[in-house]
Formats: sequence, structure tokens, C-alpha cells
Amino acid sequence: MRNFFSGTGFSLCGFRRLRTAHRLKPVLLSIGAVLLAAAPAFAEHTRWWRQSSFEEFDKGTAKGVALRSDGKLFLAPRFAQFADANLAYLLALRADSKGNLYAAGGANAKVLRLDANGKTTSVFESSELAAQAIAVDASGNLFVGTSPDGKVYKVTPAGQSSVFFDPKTKYIWDLAIDKDGTVFVATGDTGKIFSVAPDGKGQVFYSSEETHIRTLALDSSGNLLAGTEPSGLVLRISKAGNPHRAFVLYETSKKEITALLQDSSGNLYVAAAGEKTLSTPAGPRAPSPEATTAGNFNVSVNGVAVPVQQIQGIPFAPIPTVTSSSVYRIASDDSPEELWSSRDDLVYALGLRPNGRLLLGTGNQGAVLELEGSHIFSRLVRTTSGQVTAMASGPGGKLFLAAANPGKILTLGPDNEPEGSYESQPFDAKLFTRWGRLQWWGQSASSTPAKNGAGGRVEFYTRSGNTSDPGNNWSPWAGPYSNAAGDKIESPSSRFVQWKTVLHGAAGGNAPELDWVSVAYLPKNVAPEVTGIAIQSPGVRVQGVSLPSLGTTSQAPVQIRMPQLAATSSISSAANIANAAASTNTARFDAVPQGFTQKGYQSVVWTAEDSNEDQLEFSIYFRGETESTWKLLKDKLETRFYTWDTTAMPDGAYYLKIVATDAPGNPVGESLTSERESDRFEVDNTPPAIGQLMADSGGGTGVVRVRFQASHPSSSIARAQYSIDAEDWTLVFPSGGLSDSSRENYDFQLPKVAAGEHTITVRVYDQFENVSSAKATVRVPTSGN
Repeated sequence: MRNFFSGTGFSLCGFRRLRTAHRLKPVLLSIGAVLLAAAPAFAEHTRWWRQSSFEEFDKGTAKGVALRSDGKLFLAPRFAQFADANLAYLLALRADSKGNLYAAGGANAKVLRLDANGKTTSVFESSELAAQAIAVDASGNLFVGTSPDGKVYKVTPAGQSSVFFDPKTKYIWDLAIDKDGTVFVATGDTGKIFSVAPDGKGQVFYSSEETHIRTLALDSSGNLLAGTEPSGLVLRISKAGNPHRAFVLYETSKKEITALLQDSSGNLYVAAAGEKTLSTPAGPRAPSPEATTAGNFNVSVNGVAVPVQQIQGIPFAPIPTVTSSSVYRIASDDSPEELWSSRDDLVYALGLRPNGRLLLGTGNQGAVLELEGSHIFSRLVRTTSGQVTAMASGPGGKLFLAAANPGKILTLGPDNEPEGSYESQPFDAKLFTRWGRLQWWGQSASSTPAKNGAGGRVEFYTRSGNTSDPGNNWSPWAGPYSNAAGDKIESPSSRFVQWKTVLHGAAGGNAPELDWVSVAYLPKNVAPEVTGIAIQSPGVRVQGVSLPSLGTTSQAPVQIRMPQLAATSSISSAANIANAAASTNTARFDAVPQGFTQKGYQSVVWTAEDSNEDQLEFSIYFRGETESTWKLLKDKLETRFYTWDTTAMPDGAYYLKIVATDAPGNPVGESLTSERESDRFEVDNTPPAIGQLMADSGGGTGVVRVRFQASHPSSSIARAQYSIDAEDWTLVFPSGGLSDSSRENYDFQLPKVAAGEHTITVRVYDQFENVSSAKATVRVPTSGN
């Protein structure tokens, strides 16, 4: 991983993540916000759990099986551990002409040599924190760049180590060796490239305006290629002329170039990471580890305390902070193209397979990706380490991988695994379920090999249980299943199920690929549930959404009161009703109800749910408070609200019963019902009575005294008003001040009434908005008569 100490100092995005081993009261809702429970249009009783996408397959566990971004499973390249470096992290890999492999990392700085059998020998160690870069020349000399405050060391084939060049810079990021033996040294934080002759004499080869030169490569023409930070530039620097001039091949949208690789056709591949900011601080930055001693810190790398040096008051921590990453191709004509990007993965290294496809070593899930063109990629393998930081070509098309957290050396390819398995995620049917047939399809995914022995085959197995985590309490694996068009699952009925496939390759034949897998299932039918009932205030009419007709008189809108949901309901609030409905693939929303005032009408709103997502139908029954027989009010309702005219009902107290059935979505004889009773409510369409209305003038003083009595046989008097000679109505309080009784007396005076005859009209409302009126005539004499 070249980007070990990142960014504008030691936050360069290449390495900071290496340390990470890693019941409700009735609710009043406005008209526009009232959503009732959703119900599916039609229940699908035989259902299918189908997996066919990358995101779906990514939730399972693959062993020797690769996953393509278009949702295909296939055998992965052969993958194995080559050696355990016994280091927290590895950062660089190089192979020499004699078949030796060198791996560099830390902490502290160390370089290992590995023979063909994976036996390791330490060939270099120093007190610096990390061996960041290595290179091998034609004579077998090993060059090692250390950081921070490091140097370039030379290790001869005999094992002698000495300081080769001291650039007197904070960081050495990469090394590259030309055909003539010149060693190019990429540094920071001054953004210089040094050229060092075989005798160790060095000079500034190129001085950039960037803070860091992060990676180096040599193209087929001998030009030096460099990637920078913080502008994310790819430079081509000609070795001719003095001073050496750089041409910007491409400015990426990212902050830091983490890897460069050129193929035999002259295509340059570029990995870049980190989002650019408007203002980037010039000095190094890093998280704040806890101090242990003056000038030193400890950070955790894979659970191990790793010393971190202090540089100018800023901790030097080899830990990356960014994750977004992109990969580009700059063609031989210098035209750029973005091949791949991710917000979650960070590309540390680039490599090429023998078939010419580009490989990406990524973190922080330790995955190796292969780019196939047309923005298709495959995740070939996933290591047990956190990051794949470097790649090196080996003999016979084998590829070596370096990993960090912990540090390991691995091999990939060149041939595929002969066998691989994939286990799906456990599927939760939510209910006790009968399992049907298992089906699948894929190229060369036959359950039996061809007669000539060529071609691969696949096998499927299933198991089931009643716990979310498969284990010893689940059924054993059943299978293998041999018919891709559909084999009956032999696993017992349960709530959860899981499938597994084993892919077998064949020499010289087409390797099997798997495109999709589908499991048929039938949940046990469960009775629906009426979860809440809300009786609306008298005189409120509820209806679905409708456009007003031209010429109609608008009605005053009112708020709808939503039901109080049962404590055992899976829906916890009125606001969640819509969310619960939207979570099902077949869900639909009922019409959003609206409330309006209309005398003599009564409304009810209820909520209901069905665990099978069946379409529901409702019936409403009523009975008087002193009655025992329920009478049908309305049946075959699909909505979850109803309004009726109460003038056809005698005054009194009543109860409603809502009955829900899933009959529309089930065969005859298999439907289930449930019911729920409402709270007590009253129907009252009898207006209050007005008696003993009297009005007298008070003896010619211009004052009129009005007295009357209002009463109702069962309801409280709500309010009273009066009007003189058909003028505006004026509110009047009863003698006691409070309107809280079925009988109220009113006695009030009207001052400054003009002489002459006047009509005094009074009207009285009860709590159900029933109204009565009466009038009296009074003559006010003129003054002095």
C-alpha cells in the first residue's frame, strides 16, 4: 500500500484505517397528513424468495466463489496464504529476477525475503516506523525507503546494508529504478523527486508545487510518471532537458494518487482516493492518539499497540481516514476514462492478471476486485486481513498479494478453484412457513456434468429453523437438489430457511455460473387484526379524497382523530401506518380520508393489519347499550373508515364492532376473521327545549331584561345566543356561568335599547349541535312615558 502516510502530511489516505482491526393516545392529525393502514391489492399465497443481484448475494458467505457486480456467482481464482509476515502491516512487494519475493512493512521498519516455498528471511530492519517503499535493480540490489525522517538504504545480494541516499525530507513515498540503474525517490512534504546515481550521488530531478509525490512508475518510453497529493495529479516527466519539465496527463477528481500501473499496450491505470476540499491545510494531520511518553504515542493496529512518533508537535500515525476511491485509464493517446468508483472502498494497489484484466487491492474489507469493462467488476476474493496493499507478479501467471492488519502474503491464480461454496443469508418469512421448490439458472450450471466429462456442475442444499442465526438448533443440510427447474425442498416447515450451493469446475470445460436462485414458500395463514378504533365527534363526516364539484357549497374541514393502537400491535403509531404499508412489495395505500362537518352524521376510523399481507374486507355492526344482539350496519367495506346518517337511529348510547376478514385473498373455507369493539358513544338528534321565555322593558329606562330556561332530556346544554331584531347573534352565559348541565337558566339585560317594539330571539345548542330557537316581543317606551 503506497498511501501509508496520507494527505498533507501523515493523513494520506493510504493507511489510517490499518489500525482498525476493527400504547398511544388518540392522535389528531391534519387532513393532509392522515394515512391509514395499507393493504395489498391481492395476496400472493405462493411467494418466492429470489436472489439475483450483487447486493442480495453480497449478504451471503462465499468460499472460493467470486461475485460479479451484475449478480453472477462463479468460481474464483485459486487463493491461498503464502506466508505470515508476523508484522502488523505490509506496504510493498517486489520480485527479483531470481524468483525471490521481497515484502516491506512495519512496525518497526522491516523487509523480508521469501523463497519459492514461502520461507521468510529478514534482510533489513531499522528504527524507523515503516519500510514504505522497495525496489530491486538488475544486479539484485535491494533499495529500501523508510519513513518518517527516513533514508534510502541499499541491501546487497550478500546482505550488507548501508545508507544509500538521504533526501533530508520528512517522508519517502516510493522508489523506481531506471534501466541505467538510476533510483528515483518520491518524497514529501516538499513534493520533490530525487534521482540517485548507482554510486549514491543524488540531486533534485523535479520539484513540484504539490505537497507530496505519492507514487512513481516508468512508461515504455522511459518517461517518469508520478502521482501527487493534494491535487490528485498524474504527471509525465521527461528525462531530457534540465530543468526537467512535467506535463499533467490528468487531474483526477480525487485528492491523492495511490497507485500507477502501465500495461503492455501503453494504457496507464491510475488509482486515486479522497475527496478534495476547498482548503487543505499545509501541515501533517492525524487523529489524536493518547500520549504515553513525551514525543511518543501508541495507536492500536489490529489490537496491538504500535508506537507513533511525534513530528513537529503532530503525531505521525500510519492510519488512513478517507474511503472514497476511483480508478482511471489513460489510454496511449493520453485520453482519460473513469473505469470504477466507490464511496466505501479504498484502492491501495493495482495489478494485472494474465488475461490482461485489471485487479484492485482494496480496503477496508480486504477484497480483491477485477475490472471486466463496461463498468462491470467482480469481487474475486476477500482476505482475513483488513487491506490488500500491494501486488507483484509471480511465475506462471501467479500473483502475489501483500495485506495489512495483519500483515500476510497471499497468492492468487493463475487457475481457478476446483470447487467453491456459497451460503445465502438466512431468509425470514416472518411466519411459520411451508417450503416449496428450489429453482436456479446459470450458464453451465447443470446439476450433472456433461457425458464427455467436460463442463462444471452445481449442487444445492437447504436447511431451516426457527432462530435468526443458523446453528445446531436448525435442521441439517438437505440435498443435494438436482433439478434446476425445481426440486421440492426437503427441509421442515419453519420460519427461517437458508440455501447453499457448491460449484464444481472441470478441466477444459466451461466453468459454472449462477445467475439467480428462487425459493417458493407459503406462510401459514394468520387471522387479521383490527388494531384500533376511533369514533369521531358527532357531526363529522369522513370521506376519501375527492375533487369539489363546481357550484357546491364548501364544507368546513375538521381534524380526524386516529385510533389508539393496541399495545401488542406491530404498528406503534399513526405515523407508522404508512411506513408499515410501504415496507411490503404489494402494499397499496387506502384513500387518505378527510373530515368535514355535517349535522346528523357519525363517523368511525379504524386500523387493521394482516401478517400475510392479504387483502382485507370489513363489516360494521352496532348495538344499543342495553341490547345484546349485534345488528349489521355495513358490510363488504375495503376502506378503513365509514360514515352514516344517525337520524335513522333512536337517541341513546351505542357500541360498534368492526369485523375484519381475509376472505378476498384466500380460498373458500380457509379465510380467517377477527373483530374489535369500540368505546361507548352516543347518538342524539333531539334538540333542546326553550321554556319560560320572557322579555320586559324595565319601566322605560332603555333596558330590556330577558329570562328563559333551556333543557334537554339527556344531553348537556352547550351554549346559548340571542339576537335583537335579526341582528348578529351574541353569546350569553347561563346564570351560573358554566354550561355543564342538562338544564340551564338564563337571565340577562340588554342596555340602551331604543324605544319601540323589538323582537328578541334566542337559540340554544346541546353538545351534539342540535339547536332550538324561540322569540319574544318587547316594547320599550319613550323616555318620560
